Amino acid sequence: MIPPPVSSRRSALKHTLNFCTLGTLWPLSNSLAQAEVKTNMNPNPRLHSFIGGLEGPWRVTSQRTLIGDGLSPVTRLNYLPENITPPPSHASWVLHGATSNERYVTRSEKEQLLAKQKALGRLEATCAVLIPIKKNEKWWSLTQDERREIFEAQSHHNQIGMDYLPAIARRLHHCRDLTSSEPFDFLTWFEFAEEHTAEFDKLLTRLRATEEWKYVEREVEVRVTKA
Repeated sequence: MIPPPVSSRRSALKHTLNFCTLGTLWPLSNSLAQAEVKTNMNPNPRLHSFIGGLEGPWRVTSQRTLIGDGLSPVTRLNYLPENITPPPSHASWVLHGATSNERYVTRSEKEQLLAKQKALGRLEATCAVLIPIKKNEKWWSLTQDERREIFEAQSHHNQIGMDYLPAIARRLHHCRDLTSSEPFDFLTWFEFAEEHTAEFDKLLTRLRATEEWKYVEREVEVRVTKA
């Protein structure tokens, strides 16, 4: 059998390459793009954003600075389980934090917390408070066991919190380990029913009187109600 001319073989090869490029490589590239979009649409569930501005389901009833620099006054607050960047046009500020494993707790303390605490989002919990806190370098220069000594052995932080469970739900967000530079070390979010406001005030009074609070160099308190 006589082989086809070289020019014919080149034409067939070119046709095959074009078919592969259009029929295989393009759908593969498109699939990768779709997978990337899905990845971007599925944020880290541990990462949360607090957006202070003119919009949001929480209406700000008071905003005050306890220690250090404050935050720009806002009328609304939004709390979302995702990384909001850049800030929305209506926002005065956005604070980011990530939930993490419990720190400075023993096994028995953790079991007590799990047995008593309630989840966020209860229908009756129409009041909430965001408290961003930054601790000084003296605190962060301490070792883990030294911080635990101040946190619980001296300040009884966990025990004070358990005294107000299950009425007051709480979620702590860590900021120091994020890739972005954040103005606070912790963002604590509390939710409770309006009739438990006085109990919440007692909780804050007791915590702020502890040895631990001597290491706080910036603290803001933003109180909100469901709009």
